Parts: sequence; C-alpha cells; structure tokens
Amino acid sequence: MPVPPLRITKVNSAPVRSNGEFVLYWMTSARRLRANFGLQRAAELSRELGKPLVVLEALRCDYQWASDRLHAFVLQGMRDNRAEFAAKNVTYHPYVEPQRGAGKGLLLAMGQLAAAVVTDEFPCFFLPRMVQAAGAQLPVQLEQVDSNGLLPMRAAEKVFARAVDFRRFLQRQLAAHLQDFPTGDPLRAELPESMPLPAAILRRWPAASPELLSGSAAELSALPIDHSVPPVASVPGGAVAAGALLRQFIQNLERYAEDRNDPDAAASSGLSPYLHFGHLSPHQVFAALAKHESWTTAKLATKADGKRGWLGMSAPAEGFLDQLITWRELGYNMCWQRNDFAEYQSLPEWAKQTLGECAKDARQHVYSLAQFESAMTHDPLWNAAQRQLVGEGRIHNYLRMLWGKKVVEWTSLPQDAWEILIELNNRYALDGRNPNSYTGIAWVFGRYDRPWAPRREIFGLIRWMSSQNTVRKVKTKVYQQRWGG
Repeated sequence: MPVPPLRITKVNSAPVRSNGEFVLYWMTSARRLRANFGLQRAAELSRELGKPLVVLEALRCDYQWASDRLHAFVLQGMRDNRAEFAAKNVTYHPYVEPQRGAGKGLLLAMGQLAAAVVTDEFPCFFLPRMVQAAGAQLPVQLEQVDSNGLLPMRAAEKVFARAVDFRRFLQRQLAAHLQDFPTGDPLRAELPESMPLPAAILRRWPAASPELLSGSAAELSALPIDHSVPPVASVPGGAVAAGALLRQFIQNLERYAEDRNDPDAAASSGLSPYLHFGHLSPHQVFAALAKHESWTTAKLATKADGKRGWLGMSAPAEGFLDQLITWRELGYNMCWQRNDFAEYQSLPEWAKQTLGECAKDARQHVYSLAQFESAMTHDPLWNAAQRQLVGEGRIHNYLRMLWGKKVVEWTSLPQDAWEILIELNNRYALDGRNPNSYTGIAWVFGRYDRPWAPRREIFGLIRWMSSQNTVRKVKTKVYQQRWGG
C-alpha cells in the first residue's frame, strides 16, 4: 500500500531529477527498517523512478546533551540496522562524526547525486531546524514523512488543551487511520539493483566501523561528547532489544493494570527510549497488542465521549494504550503546531497566573541545579528518583510526577524549576528531548490539568503532591533500598 498522503510533506520546491543516480533516504528519527513510513516512501520512489535506494543514517556529535549514554544507544541501533540492511538490496551508509563539523557537507554531496531525498519528520529538538536547513540547500526534492504515531500529526488541526478532548477526537478519527498501517518490511518487494557510493564520498565520510557501532567505552572515549553520563548497560539500544522487550511486556501484560503505579513492582513497559529513538514503531506496539488480544476494529466503541476504555481490549491493554496513544500523541499534537512548546511562556494562562501570584511565597528548602543533580535534598524518596534517573536513564512513571512537583516547590521561581527539569531530564533520560518530555514537565506546571482548590503556598491552584502521600499510596520500600544511596 502507498504511504498515506497526509503523512508526506514537501520541505522544498526543488524538482525530482530523472537523471539522478539513486533515491536517498535520510534516516533521522525513525531509525529502523520495519514499520517505517519514511523508508516505505523512499522505496516507493525507488521503484517508481527505477533508481537504486541508498539509506544514510548519520550521528553528529554537536547536538545538545550529547553523551556516551545517548550516543551508545543510537550506535547500537545503527549496528542492528547495518545487520538487517545487509540482507537487502539497498546501500546502507552509517556515518558517525569523529569530531565537530566533520559531517558537514555529506548530505549535500549525496543529495547532488540523488533523484529525490526522503527523510523523517520529528517535531522536537533540533531536527525541525535541521530538516528545513537541508531543504533550503538541496538541489533536489526533499520530502519529510510522519511516522510518529497512529494518528498522523496533520489529522488534528488544533492544539488540544486536555487529554479528554484529544481522546474524544481520537474516538471519532482514529479508526480510519488504523487501516493505514506501514508495511512490515518495506523492502520486501523487488527494488532496482543497489550501487556503491562514490569513492570520494567514502574517503571523506567513511562508514562507521563495527567496533564503533558496538558503542564500546573505548570507541566512545575518542568522541568529543560528554563522558560523565555513561551508557546504561541494562538498556541496550536497537530494534533487536526493542522487540525482545515488547514481547516480554506483552507476556506479562496482566500485571500492568494493577501494578504499574508501584515502583517496587516494575510493571511498566520500558519501551519509551526505543519509541523516542525510532528503534520501535507505535504501530508495531499496537499490532502486537492487537494480536495478543485477538482484536479487530469491530470492537471499537462508537460513542465519542472522551472516556478511557474505548478500544475494546482488556483493562491492562486499555491502560497501556491510553498512555501510548492519548498521552504520547498529545505531546506530538502540541509540538508540531507550536514553536514555543519548550518555553515556560507556553503554559496555560491560569497556570502562569497562579504560579506568578505565589512566586514570593516562602520556600522551606531551596536547592541549586548542582544539588538537585547530585540528589542532595532532604527528601529520601526524591533523592532515590534522581539517582535512578542518573543511573538508569529513567524514573518510574509515578515517581516522575512527584520528582517534578518537588523541584517546583524547592526553587525560588517557577521559571527556574522549568529550566532545571528540562536540563536534568534531557541530559540523563534516554527518552528525553522528546515531545513527551515536555508534556510530562509541563503537566507538573498545570498543562493538560485543571485548577485544584484550595490554594496552596508556592503552587497556588496547581496540583500538589507530597512524598508522604506517595509512600502511603504506592509501594516504594524495595525501590528506596535500591536507589536510596
């Protein structure tokens, strides 16, 4: 099936060139072979134009928060991709910058030889600016393809302020898009014979070695990135690890509904880093759950009332899919339509007003970024959550909310808390720098929530949380023993 037109956007007005040597797929955020609309679109053009398909997956070293942790995760994904592409009739070129600026000119050099270029659309971090800049330079048509969610981002023409309203929209619109899944293997059908890249390109921008793609400490140490944030050995990157984790989660799905909020139970999926880096598609996750549940679209509820539990699956599956579809895609809905999603000023007016009114309220504790980063607060549970973030690149889903609320309480100004949370999350979290990073952080400050009376010191009408209440609600004894320090 062809890629739905709603998922394809032309970045520039340059033409497709019939005399180009190949079709180039520039893999930037959907870093996988399977269930990938971008790769599927590039393969369509390859067959249509009768041109070989070349895949460029590059990793620069000058992005903000570049570290051993983030680099290793991406490199391991490139390792998996190289192995899978080796069995396909395409040319795969994994390029890793050895120093800042070394990769400059690579895309243009390849684009000058191409008949057309296709890339991924991702509405967050530096990627939108990078793609627009590339479109302005390339002398050939550049298309970006949306593989971000089950709902194409452009299917919703407004920003939704509440999850219930977005869920109501999904209940009306999603069914049609569930008919347009990406092809499992977009390279299964025959392609024009592959070709090697020109020697001049390979000399200047050589393919990464197997040793580098292993993400080993020795290889990472030679790169100009932050070496103080180490890889998470227990969370390897790549499509292989993502698939194994998905199968494991589904085998234990019945635990999710009852135990997902208990840090001691460790019942959450752990899939968010793989979704963020594109090693796993939300379509793959949905398809696996649908198969497990023997589900068909006939089970969808027909009433668009915004309530949970409308897909017609079991309670654990419904609970997880509300996170995967409603809350995850709510963040993408915001980010692709508003350029200020990462700014404090993007918060709802009522939230900024109530926090501003409380800005001069006395704080019993005030900590610096360095103290937060080092887990040097008076609160053992908060410190445990921060240590998990630094050590594992994640925080348990329930404790992440408490973690954010306490930073608001222990900083002099809410604007300072906003910046601290972004810095900590994006530096250490494997799933940071994502629309959902900003969804989660902004929720702490009132986005997607409502005013909560009575007014409290520091928070005003923003929802308040305490460690004491959290310990009473969920099980944290084992968690605190592990991360208590």
